[in-house]
Amino acid sequence: MIGPVADNGRGTFGARVAELRARRGLTQKDLATAVGRTTSWLSQVERGVQPVNRLDVLRLLADGLGVAVTELRPDAPPDPDPAESSPPPNDLDRARLLLSGHPALGALLSLEERRPDPSLPELSADVERVWALAHGSRHAELTVALSALVPALEGTVRTAGKRERAMAYGLLARTYQALSAAFARQDEADAAWVAADRSIAAAEMSGHVLDVFAGTYRLAHACVRLKRYDQAEHVARTAADALERSVGESGASDEKLSLLGAFHLVIALVHARSGNRADARHEMERARRVARRMGRNRNDFNLEFGPTNVEIHAVAVAVDLGDAGEALDIAGQLDMAGMSAERQARFALDVGRAHAQLRHVDDAVDRFLTAEQLAPEMVRSHTAARAAIRDLMLVAGRSAPPELRALAERVDAVV
Repeated sequence: MIGPVADNGRGTFGARVAELRARRGLTQKDLATAVGRTTSWLSQVERGVQPVNRLDVLRLLADGLGVAVTELRPDAPPDPDPAESSPPPNDLDRARLLLSGHPALGALLSLEERRPDPSLPELSADVERVWALAHGSRHAELTVALSALVPALEGTVRTAGKRERAMAYGLLARTYQALSAAFARQDEADAAWVAADRSIAAAEMSGHVLDVFAGTYRLAHACVRLKRYDQAEHVARTAADALERSVGESGASDEKLSLLGAFHLVIALVHARSGNRADARHEMERARRVARRMGRNRNDFNLEFGPTNVEIHAVAVAVDLGDAGEALDIAGQLDMAGMSAERQARFALDVGRAHAQLRHVDDAVDRFLTAEQLAPEMVRSHTAARAAIRDLMLVAGRSAPPELRALAERVDAVV
């Protein structure tokens, strides 16, 4: 965070934003869309009602206006050198290559040759392992496993007998869901979108209707990562509405409730990223009601939905809204036992971000180190994590503790 600035006249921050926006020929709606906020939020910024003290939001505004951060706020730290801030090699780079080409061209050329039916139980075990690696944020191992599994499944759905084909398509859908989830967590949004789309297509071929919704959930998260918040909300809202109708007409199975609650969490996240506090809180309450109906934590479709996961998301939503105190209050009441390493690491990062917003440097460092211990690949490769650590270095300045400096060097977040 950077210090507050009074904004109550011409020449102030809000007036500067309005001047630069007009100079570029942008409407308020154009700029708000570019930075992933609402037109109302931007209007309040330009009128001096809404302060902008978070460095990440300031950078979004500067990028949307095509200027350096210091042109908006002279007291802000300068933009990092792109050559110094480029992300490290991604453990999913090989998986991206796998996704880029058609993984079953050989099977297409030899469709006339009848092959022995593959061992679907073995493939099913491989899919379970892939999800375990995804939940553990073990992306290097995940890439290796997928390099063999995806071509095998893509070939199987084209060569297996009719009875086995539906099951093979179901396994393929779940595999692409895992790949999409991993890409989204590392901010590889375009690849996450492709993998989600393939999972939806495979799920339809399998005849497992709820797997279509699970793939749609992954698609919504890809839209969030792309900052296409209108699309993310449309995808999630359409799915949630359909599930609501189904729950009312044919009963509320735990699987349907898990999906319904997960979509409400996506919508809450969209509103939080857009600065829409009231709607974000409304969707969180809807997710809580669904979780109370279930009464326990489950892992349908690898969503980990349940009462605990709802409150984990409540922490993230509060941090995105800048309500660090609320985030820490919620976090202090949570028992993370039984949650995956990925979910525990993400929770630790969000709590670290909350401490950073309050300039609790030591507490923030402690949570970031906890996240690194749980999922080092996530902290090292995830853009948001690296940005949070870099911002913490800016807050600490010369007084940054050795542990923070060492962490920043390990994740390439030195300022």
